[in-house]
Amino acid sequence: MASVLITGASKGIGRAAAAEFARRGHRVIATARDSRTLAGLSADQRLALDVTSPDSITSAVGEAGEIDVLVSNAGEIFYAAVEATPPEALARLLDINTIGALRVAQAVLPGMRARGRGRLLFMSSIAGRIAPPRQAAYAATKWALEALVEALAIEAGPLGIEAALLEPGPVSSGVLDHVTTYTLPGDPYAHLPGRGGTPASQMITPEEVAAGIADAAEAPQLPLRIPIGRLAAQILAARRAAPDDPPFIPGASTAVRS
Repeated sequence: MASVLITGASKGIGRAAAAEFARRGHRVIATARDSRTLAGLSADQRLALDVTSPDSITSAVGEAGEIDVLVSNAGEIFYAAVEATPPEALARLLDINTIGALRVAQAVLPGMRARGRGRLLFMSSIAGRIAPPRQAAYAATKWALEALVEALAIEAGPLGIEAALLEPGPVSSGVLDHVTTYTLPGDPYAHLPGRGGTPASQMITPEEVAAGIADAAEAPQLPLRIPIGRLAAQILAARRAAPDDPPFIPGASTAVRS
């Protein structure tokens, strides 16, 4: 049995992951900005943790006690063409998706180093390897996260600590149903795909992602990057096979030059 701390556990993937770890018999520390949103969730502890607040993180990690596995899941998204992306909105997204993940990792790493073991599982995305139209800001936060975690895996590996990136495709969690969208007047980029629209038949459920997270936590060996779901595996394989120029556009039958 492992002690598992999960960020962003109030809904979607995080809530499903908490339930899955509990079902498998692990000790679950579920966290969210507002601990009241964790009511009814099967967990050993339900703590307030805001990934943008160092004091909140310190308090929650201290109260949690020994942590064997971190599931860094808290995150947000918005849609916008690059020209229409408000810099302040991008800065906020980075603070949540990337710097927030870094803050929590830095809080749990000293304990893991002292024990000589631990696993850090970071919720990335297929957008951590590609840059879909209108999702550049979200992709930028995940690309940056991938760089941090890749370096962390190299740095902390000799200390007995493993790190991995979980890369699902679109998830039918409801999060993508009402995404904030920024456009320019007249929207000169209206021709672009990328405002969601993935058919439900191609999405995976939060429960499927949760199972993949728990499998990674329990696996004998932990690969650095773990695609979750058939669509994610297909898209990432196509990206690896595609040239960098012209750009790779997911969902297109061929790469096109912009």
